[in-house]
Amino acid sequence: MSKKNYNFQEKLNKKKTAKAFKSNANVSLKYATEIVNRIKGKPVKKVERFLQGIIEKTEYLPLRKYNKKVAHRKGTAKSKTKSGRYPKKTAKIFLELINSVKANADYKGLGEENLLVKHCFASKGFSRQGHQPKGKISGKPRAKKSAHIEIIVQEGK
Repeated sequence: MSKKNYNFQEKLNKKKTAKAFKSNANVSLKYATEIVNRIKGKPVKKVERFLQGIIEKTEYLPLRKYNKKVAHRKGTAKSKTKSGRYPKKTAKIFLELINSVKANADYKGLGEENLLVKHCFASKGFSRQGHQPKGKISGKPRAKKSAHIEIIVQEGK
């Protein structure tokens, strides 16, 4: 069963907002949650630069909640922490979702330069069964990760 509705309860002005979601995205829920906490309330252009920096490994994703056994990064702290990683796969999925919500906003006639991320949410998706390819006897069953991701942008001032 796939995700069909948004996890946002407030009343929205439908003429000034655009939405997009991806159900069962093949990404880690932990990294998706950290990205969501980092991009909420930011302008879309700034979010795109941040995600592109993660993909190019020029900027790391600061891990504030899921930071057990994670190495520190050199330089100044971001979001009050120096521990971080470069989740390229998750950043690519979020970049696709940002492009999709920008296209939806363009279709509605909203200005691309004034868009702010109003709401962003990640929740657990289905666990797909897979097999570990190597082992002493044969492959072991493993659950592959997936997450539902939703973004709502609003035209700001």
